[in-house]
Amino acid sequence: MAVDNSIEETARTTQANLNYLLPGPDINRRFVSAGVEVNTGTYGPYPMTIRDGRTILEHFSFDRHGFKLLDAPTKIADFHDKTEIEAEYQDEVCEYVKQAFGADVVYSQGWMLRTSGNIPKKEPEADGEGGEKKPYRHYGGLQPAAGEVHIDTEPSRQLAYAKKLYERVRPGGPGFKRFIMSSFWRTFSPPPQDCTLAVCDARSVRNDEGTPNVLWVVDKIPEGDGMFAPMDDDAQLAAAIFRHNPDHRWWYFSKMERDEALLFKFHDSDNSVGWRVPHSAFWDSSFPDANVRESIECRTTAFFE
Repeated sequence: MAVDNSIEETARTTQANLNYLLPGPDINRRFVSAGVEVNTGTYGPYPMTIRDGRTILEHFSFDRHGFKLLDAPTKIADFHDKTEIEAEYQDEVCEYVKQAFGADVVYSQGWMLRTSGNIPKKEPEADGEGGEKKPYRHYGGLQPAAGEVHIDTEPSRQLAYAKKLYERVRPGGPGFKRFIMSSFWRTFSPPPQDCTLAVCDARSVRNDEGTPNVLWVVDKIPEGDGMFAPMDDDAQLAAAIFRHNPDHRWWYFSKMERDEALLFKFHDSDNSVGWRVPHSAFWDSSFPDANVRESIECRTTAFFE
């Protein structure tokens, strides 16, 4: 049955700057440490129209758009309580993702809090053995909002990653015919939020778009030429970053509540449907007296056996 997309033209719109990759160095890396993330690439703002899908929620589908806003009540009382998150939240998310995609098994690859507010400087934790500091782990901490157009996965590396993950978490399993890597994004600060998340309609993204941005998790961000020093980039995880495309069609969902979650694809191995969703934080000027955005994202891989 043909889908009538005319309803999309009824959505409220807002204008905002989204940061796309500009011409620059051939080496693109993203260094992350506690409370700070730095790219070697240069990004610049492009004014884009962002549509508010709040009034047409039922129109969106994973196969077409690559994302949906879900009703997702949570048992978590305090998202700043790391013990509670570790004990409860990832299992909760995996069940929602399993139901949403119709997958057989779903595994979490960790979670992160983000905020548009100030991030207090945190000293590295001691490991208890001689008082030495633990190396930084990009997991379960507090980071700034990610304000560049990107996808957290780079297509050429995902099948190998999925095979390795499946072998580790499902030894002796029957194998899988499809996998979906995704983000389960929830804001838990009161609506409206000042710096929320925009997602790009998967149908408006060409398959040949995207440049690898290699992820390096470090204790200290390198400076100057150190950011471009020889490194084994091929052995690292990488994101995809994007140059401006005026055909990109952007959406968001205003005034999100803590019992809602935006589920969107990083990578679907079935490329015949909407298979990846660029996304970016943006400053929403639609509402006066907006609140600081606090959010939690949980990355998962869903397998279809």
